[in-house]
Amino acid sequence: MTSEANVLIHWKGLESDPEVHDHLHSRCLHVAAEFPETDHYELSIEPSGRDVKCHGHVNGKQTQLAAHTEGLPTPRQVADSVIDKLERELRREHDKRIFSRRRKAQRDQSKRLA
Repeated sequence: MTSEANVLIHWKGLESDPEVHDHLHSRCLHVAAEFPETDHYELSIEPSGRDVKCHGHVNGKQTQLAAHTEGLPTPRQVADSVIDKLERELRREHDKRIFSRRRKAQRDQSKRLA
């Protein structure tokens, strides 16, 4: 994909930290480069008692995923955890699509040889 993914980071009830914001933005762009079918990343970071919680969403072509983490002390830790979860889910979905096609092709090939 030639266009860059859209990354939105919402700070609800917390002061925005430019260093953390830039780190999270670059992580999302890195994941988007690996999975070009995705085009929209959204993170919402907010306080939860003494800790911080984060919700994350990824949208794209045939892709809609969400993840949530809470109970970590800093916004960077909790958001990194959410991005890690989203990346694992994207990989799982991606592999499922690729390998299901390959399995189907292998089944069809064996029928032709018989």
